[in-house]
Amino acid sequence: MLSTNKNYLIVIVGPTAIGKTALAIDIAKYFKSDIISCDSRQFYKEMTIGTAVPSKEELMAVKHHFIQNKSIFEPYSVGDFEREALQKLDELFLKNPVQVMVGGSGLYVNAVIKGFDDFPDIDPQIREQLNSDLKEKGLFYLQEKLKQLDPVQYEKIALNNPQRVTRALEVCIGTGKPYSSFLNQKQNERNFVPIVIGLETDREKMYDRINKRVDLMLQNGLLEEAKSLYPYKEINALQTVGYRELFSYFDGEYTLDFAIEEIKKNTRRFAKRQITWFKRTENIQWFSVENALKNILNLNLE
Repeated sequence: MLSTNKNYLIVIVGPTAIGKTALAIDIAKYFKSDIISCDSRQFYKEMTIGTAVPSKEELMAVKHHFIQNKSIFEPYSVGDFEREALQKLDELFLKNPVQVMVGGSGLYVNAVIKGFDDFPDIDPQIREQLNSDLKEKGLFYLQEKLKQLDPVQYEKIALNNPQRVTRALEVCIGTGKPYSSFLNQKQNERNFVPIVIGLETDREKMYDRINKRVDLMLQNGLLEEAKSLYPYKEINALQTVGYRELFSYFDGEYTLDFAIEEIKKNTRRFAKRQITWFKRTENIQWFSVENALKNILNLNLE
């Protein structure tokens, strides 16, 4: 049972395609709450199919926030999301002491429930040089550089995400200290108790769900959506699995069949990294997706 004099944020996390959205909707219906979306790519209104935005029926079933509320042409950071999500939660808790947040973006989840870490200002020339190195020497060069300067963050970070690698490196170079040394320095106060639920299933089932989702995205028009975004392929938000591979197809680097297989492979790799991230996160209660709802509602959530 939930205490009546506290606010609770039920957070649903786990790898892509595992069924987080469906469970979040069921839980939100049970508690008559809203849903805060915490997927760093579903924020963007130009990206619908490739980010698996909830369907119209799902969005009508429960009020969602932070779904396609930004443009890929707007700068938007995890710090911006933290501030806006907390403000929205303050509003929602006035109406209902239980709210739901769902998403697979671990950094954004942590920002809301723990707080975003403070970093010193960095000389912008450092980022310019790193971006130049990325273009001329490739991502592997930056990955190896990060491994030397901050082996702790190297083990945690999404290594195939050039923005994350570049950000970590610019802090290392600009401060002379490891990026990881700035993490978890403070404990921000929150006006809610977070209850973090992790969804899991066996790997074969997860991979099968991923492969089927990619096939469904293509049936629903992913190729056409990616083609419409191709002129803007250098924008940070579009450095995303599902779009990146199709951009390579448009560039003539991949055949379409190879691009599709790369999407599936890279999505599976992304799911593995999500699992690694969340398994290292403290205070997550894990449930099999097959019977999660019943077991979660039977929890003593105090």
